[in-house]
Order: sequence, then C-alpha cells, then structure tokens
Amino acid sequence: MRRYETIFIIDNDLSEEGRSPILEKLENLIQQYNGLRVMFDEWGTKRLAYEIKKKARGYYVCLDYCGSGPLVNEIERFFRIDDRVLKYMTVVLDKDVDIENVKEEIAKAEEAKAAQIVTSDVEPTKEPDAESKTSDKQEDETSENETTENETTLPEKNVEEA
Repeated sequence: MRRYETIFIIDNDLSEEGRSPILEKLENLIQQYNGLRVMFDEWGTKRLAYEIKKKARGYYVCLDYCGSGPLVNEIERFFRIDDRVLKYMTVVLDKDVDIENVKEEIAKAEEAKAAQIVTSDVEPTKEPDAESKTSDKQEDETSENETTENETTLPEKNVEEA
C-alpha cells in the first residue's frame, strides 16, 4: 500500500453545503477501495496564481491517505467529472507504508490536537512577584550605568570652510 497526498481546489463560490458532498464522496471512495484517510486538511479560500475557469479565488483542500492505484484513479476520475473541482494534484509520499505505523501516527496527532485544545481553553495568567520586579529594576539601573569595553569614539574631523 502507498501513501498519497492530493491537493485540490474547489470553486470558491460554493457554500459549506456545496462543498460537503465532495468531501463526503472522497471519504466514501477511500472506504470503498479499502484505503485509510490519514489527514483531511481544509486550507480555506486563497487567491489563485492565475485564473482557472474565470475564477480568481479557490478553496484549497489537502487530503493525505493510504491506498492503491485504483483508489487514486477513481479519485482523479471523480475530480475530472465534477465541475466544482477546479484543479487537483496527487503526489506519492511513500511507496511502501506500514499501516500500523500510520494508525499510530494518526492516534498521536489526535492526542496532540486534543491536548492543544485543552491547553488553549485554560490560559494561565502570569503575574510577576515582588522579587522579579525588583530584580528587573536593578538590571535596568546597572545596564544604564555600565559602559562596554568595545565602545569606540570616532575622532572629530576639522572642517575648513573654503
């Protein structure tokens, strides 16, 4: 089994309800062809480098998955048929993938994401204590009074008026 990454651009004029059938179809294709979805990352609306089908903006989506050649062929066939998909590109990330390692990677990514959500919900407030306030003031005072040995003064040039 191989690991692939497919980046595709959907018509920006579609609403969330218009994009969801495309994404659901991809999920169904991956399951139907015994593939494994690793990551589904929606990058959002971005400006295109050049106009495609008279559109200047597109909705970017990155799909990372494991599967075989027939799965990739079917996904690309679906993209060619569907007018809502402006462009797509598939790249092979790894030619020989161990599914168990990929599943562990997915689990770790989900744990990290869950931990990140939990930590972002609770923001610790740091108030400096009295000792740190006085040490900061002392450092400021000493730095103002000290001069470094590397400081040099440039000699003044005499300017004569002509």
